[in-house]
Amino acid sequence: MIKLTCRAAGRVLCPGLRCFSGGEVTEHASGWIQSPHLTEQASLYVHWPYCLRRCSYCNFNKYIPKKNNDHIMTKCLQWETDTLLQLSQVSCITSVFFGGGTPSLTHPSTIAAILETLSKRMSLSDEAEITLEVNPTPAGMSKLDDFVRAGVNRFSIGVQDEDLKSLGRDHSSQEALKTIEEARRLCPGRVSVDIMFGRPKQTVESWEKELSELLRICDDHVSLYQLTLERGTQLFKQVQCGEVTVPAEDVTAEMYQCARKTLQQHGFLQYEVSNFARHNSVSHHNMSYWRGKQYIGVGPGAHGRFVPLGEGGVFREARTQTLEPDVWIREVQQRGHGTRRRIQLSRLELLQEVLVMGMRKTRGISHKHWELFSPEMGLCEIFGASMDVQQLVQSGQLILDDRGLCCSWDGLALLDSILPTLLVELERQILQKPHRDHSVFTDGQTKKTSNPQ
Repeated sequence: MIKLTCRAAGRVLCPGLRCFSGGEVTEHASGWIQSPHLTEQASLYVHWPYCLRRCSYCNFNKYIPKKNNDHIMTKCLQWETDTLLQLSQVSCITSVFFGGGTPSLTHPSTIAAILETLSKRMSLSDEAEITLEVNPTPAGMSKLDDFVRAGVNRFSIGVQDEDLKSLGRDHSSQEALKTIEEARRLCPGRVSVDIMFGRPKQTVESWEKELSELLRICDDHVSLYQLTLERGTQLFKQVQCGEVTVPAEDVTAEMYQCARKTLQQHGFLQYEVSNFARHNSVSHHNMSYWRGKQYIGVGPGAHGRFVPLGEGGVFREARTQTLEPDVWIREVQQRGHGTRRRIQLSRLELLQEVLVMGMRKTRGISHKHWELFSPEMGLCEIFGASMDVQQLVQSGQLILDDRGLCCSWDGLALLDSILPTLLVELERQILQKPHRDHSVFTDGQTKKTSNPQ
């Protein structure tokens, strides 16, 4: 079964993507020109790196603050936002997501300041989705109204019922329910409840009961996350030495299927591997990831994908910001941003990302959407003649028809085992067929910069 890791959509690095430190850009023997439709818009992700404590299962880029440096962090987030927007070809931001860490720990004025910086630089429509991750504590709930006044119009709230203390969470289930109620009052129809399964001591029966109770009070969006054991975390060590046990893989697979059916019975449509919505209350920000659109990552450890100005303006870059907050702050103060790595994506690498992200959606990838990224080779041309792909089609796991390429209901739960077959065939087809290259060359090599922008 596919592992439903938190915020994986915004942080995926496809197989074969090469990383270079020091801000240098990789050289590729071939490049390609992106459609202007893909370079003018982007979403914005802002990472707040601080938490009050680290949960036992968490390996995200988060830190326990030694002192209150909210003021300097706010200034640097503004500065880096402005710098990266200038470096891009983007004229409109379609959505903003404040993640972490625990961004609800920050003062609402920080949110307002970043949105003001953004609005001064480029277009941000009144309909743009502005999401804030909220830790459902009394302190977090008390600021919800102020966050809305600062510009937030959607909340994402993590909820677990039992075993909160064993996982290191700092709220109770009752506090979480009160936070959801207040968030729904402020942003009706725009509150996501994020719930984790596969937790220690959890059974299919307890999970089904927990989910049914949650659906009585939740809003119109639910995200499911399977607990994964990450090396280096406290929980991983506890499981390794036998102090804690987690459900077996076949049990978590049953939990996932149980959740899909239960949510469907309550009117929620699954639109992505781990996301469900009713009344069309999908996450527009995350949809931009799954559709392969540009996004700009701001803050310590944030990732981005966009085509920068200059250098011919034809390559999408994968950018990673410096991880450690104090170092990131110093770099932003020195040069306006903390970009640690810039990687020019080759045609194959970009198509790999479009494939991996697009196949997460229940509707998969349409022919028209694929053509935006690969006008010379369609889905049928790449995958239609493959015996391995045809086996997946004949087994009922994969669908390739006049609409496009997608997983079936059963296949979506097996996406991790389907993707390697698709990626191998994509690489074989792309590399064996000459590509009409229109990028800028100097003495047979793609232009390269030695210093980060």
